[in-house]
Amino acid sequence: MSIIDILAEEKIQEGLKSGAFDNLEGQGRPLKYEDLSAVPEDLRVGYKMLKNAGYLPEELQLRKEIVTLNELIRCCGDEPERRRLSGELRIKRLKFNQLMEKRSVRTSQTFRNYRNRMFSRLHM
Repeated sequence: MSIIDILAEEKIQEGLKSGAFDNLEGQGRPLKYEDLSAVPEDLRVGYKMLKNAGYLPEELQLRKEIVTLNELIRCCGDEPERRRLSGELRIKRLKFNQLMEKRSVRTSQTFRNYRNRMFSRLHM
């Protein structure tokens, strides 16, 4: 055990004795496990920080906009508006495809696994 592990354990024990962990949000419920195995290990901390800050990578933001536009087109009854939305959708798809080609991530198995999991969360 390293000195950091020992110090951390001491702080945890002090917190338990002083009641610092009483009445925490979610107390008594299981923790939500987040599988980050598809995210490269050296990027996981940065990924978590960005995710917790509400940031979406550009490709996911574009994909989210594509989903929204598809839904709007599906529900739209006004033909000129539908054509306008369809044009906007084509532009978003083009930007998305260009971004994917630029990053050359389509060939990465890790990215494909990550992308599929993110898209499933966006109900693709």
